[in-house]
Amino acid sequence: MSGRVARAAAILTAALALSAPTLAQTAPPPAILPFDYYVLTLSWSPGFCDLGGDEKSPQQCASPSSEGFVVHGLWPNNQRSENPQDCDPDADVSPADLAAVNGLYPTSGLALHEYVAHGTCTGLRAADYFAAVAYARDQIHIPPAFTASGGEQRLSPDEVEQAFIAVNPNLTPDNMAVTCVRGELLDMRFCLSRNLKAFSLCPKVSGHSCRRASLLLHRPG
Repeated sequence: MSGRVARAAAILTAALALSAPTLAQTAPPPAILPFDYYVLTLSWSPGFCDLGGDEKSPQQCASPSSEGFVVHGLWPNNQRSENPQDCDPDADVSPADLAAVNGLYPTSGLALHEYVAHGTCTGLRAADYFAAVAYARDQIHIPPAFTASGGEQRLSPDEVEQAFIAVNPNLTPDNMAVTCVRGELLDMRFCLSRNLKAFSLCPKVSGHSCRRASLLLHRPG
């Protein structure tokens, strides 16, 4: 374990300072395995469901839905090398671990999948990884335009980014990506430092932001 700690101490730490809402009371345990930064992905549930998500996750897409942005995942990423994944396919996730994160993910099945696929690559046990996910989610303010209920609107990817920048101090386009499919918003991806207290520069992520002229956004409710 000491070797893992030593390798973790050598990762890239350059990041921008983040002033964040204080919804999470305490910081989670630090990651152990080496990677450069996290990507917090918040799925836009109306877009996910419009694009076939009702078949993948009928519980999430049950009508009527009041879901807007929901946690999809918190992924260890690297600046240049391949991103780690499936580091321990036989990892243990107890029913108590899943019960403790009820409401954090849209479904317990997604929570289980995300820990095995991505959480194991942090070196954290399931409970500590889920605490990190909750802490990361609490750092992001959702703009009012995405919390109003009913109706629809069209925004360009730049307008979506600017809406998040307006309510999240120190966030820049270099720290995030808007992803889209067939002209609909799919999710937002935010790059965070390993301690989850700063936004990180991540050209590998931000460079693949949606380039559509406008995006259709169905509001939940």
